[in-house]
Amino acid sequence: MSTSVIQFSLDHVMLRVLDLEKSLAFYRDILGMKVLRHTEYESGRFTNVFLSFNENAESSLELTYNWDRKDPYEKGQAFGHLALMVNDIHKAVEKLAQSGVGIKTPPKRMNHGQRMIAFVFDPDDYLIELIEPI
Repeated sequence: MSTSVIQFSLDHVMLRVLDLEKSLAFYRDILGMKVLRHTEYESGRFTNVFLSFNENAESSLELTYNWDRKDPYEKGQAFGHLALMVNDIHKAVEKLAQSGVGIKTPPKRMNHGQRMIAFVFDPDDYLIELIEPI
């Protein structure tokens, strides 16, 4: 019987996007993520783009663009949000707003907590929580 411990780590999170160029403009150009891999699957008629803030990161964001999809995806009730750490939440929200990003919740102290948080929308209306470390 083996005594080794199984360890898990987050590899990636996948979002289906309606307009890949808009999503890349947001995640890459506005948030500053780097494209790690961009692959088109002709036979499946979809494109996957993996992004991360660090080229050597253990985890990444996968954007999946289905070429023939025209209608927005239903968000459902199970998915909550992506969360990103920022060193200055007020400056981050100001910069995002100036870039045309929709702000759902401006910076505020977390209910029942000490952290400063804010929520913004990506181009497909997925929520992104911004968190300022304590």
